[in-house]
Amino acid sequence: MNIHEHQAKDLYRQYGVPTASGFVAFTVEEAIAAAQKLPGPVWVVKSQIHAGGRGKGRFKEADAGSGGGVRLARSIDEVKAHAQQMLGRTLVTAQTGPAGRKVQRLYIEEGSEIARELYLSALVDRASSRIAFIASTEGGMDIEKVAHDTPEKIFTMSIDPASGCFPFHGRKIALALGLKGDLVDQCVRLIASLYRMFVEKDMSLLEINPLVVTKAGRLVCLDGKMTFDANALFRHKEIVDLRDLAEEDPSEIEASKHELAYVKLDGTIGCLVNGAGLAMATMDIIKLYGLEPANFLDVGGSASKEKVREAFKIILNDPNVNGILVNIFGGIMRCDIIAEGVVQAARELGVKVPLVVRLEGTNVELGKEIMAASGLKIVAADNLADAARKITEAVKKAA
Repeated sequence: MNIHEHQAKDLYRQYGVPTASGFVAFTVEEAIAAAQKLPGPVWVVKSQIHAGGRGKGRFKEADAGSGGGVRLARSIDEVKAHAQQMLGRTLVTAQTGPAGRKVQRLYIEEGSEIARELYLSALVDRASSRIAFIASTEGGMDIEKVAHDTPEKIFTMSIDPASGCFPFHGRKIALALGLKGDLVDQCVRLIASLYRMFVEKDMSLLEINPLVVTKAGRLVCLDGKMTFDANALFRHKEIVDLRDLAEEDPSEIEASKHELAYVKLDGTIGCLVNGAGLAMATMDIIKLYGLEPANFLDVGGSASKEKVREAFKIILNDPNVNGILVNIFGGIMRCDIIAEGVVQAARELGVKVPLVVRLEGTNVELGKEIMAASGLKIVAADNLADAARKITEAVKKAA
């Protein structure tokens, strides 16, 4: 789960992490009032969407003015003008794709006198099963480009969960960032606070780009991108309350109501699979046979007929879907139950696109008999390669 920058900065303040003052605004009038509460003489008007690259982004609408989703204002009138041009407009960035995201809230922040821009992030390193900090002197830039072009400018440090965070961790990062004097002590306190926040809030990613050194000699977090572990949200009602459904795909919202792991993609083959690894393999083999998956959808290891029906509804709500591939390995899940769910969904929803089903495992023969006796146009497959070949051929023939 992601949250907005202004929400991340409220969390910073709870943990004593230094950040600039600011206020969220949902209307032009609120933006003006927010600016009037800040000292000036420079304000920053920031679009709030769940995507990076806002400053380099562009609005679709011709009346959105020049500039991206992050703009400087040197008067209250400029704050008003930027708010009028940005609210309700569609911002397109490298991370939103061509569809963009509608800006429905702004963050009005006091301007900062920046001496240096740095990069800092923390994430769960799956290889070491530890929290790792990544730091670079190249703040404000795409960290992927920095890692590709100048990998020597990326510093990575993991923290042993058994011992936790110590001052020497902060000093190592300060050294990597070229900080000296009092800035080293500030960095030690910053890393300790960020680590505590990361652990206590069950984060999976925290990115600060840029982390700045001001001309007054202060470390300040000018941005905040946070992602939280969805499996741990039951412990954090205060984080769940920050969820902005307007920033999420409607199909993904609907899937979450039925405990389905669903991610919308740009292809044409809808996938219904049990198990994340099998789902990834299914998407790979669809690409191998020349088409693109329309989604990642994992119904889990013990799906019911009702859950399968809801999964079909979500897949069919995507107008780009030209075919559906069901790939189920019945271990805990019985193949006859899945077959009943597939038949029921196909009949109730009137599936008109090609449908290929590959079943394997518990009660697989019974499952195949149920589908064959249904009278529906359900194509059975013997294995994954056979299923991928049949669905791609059927879709191409239908086209």
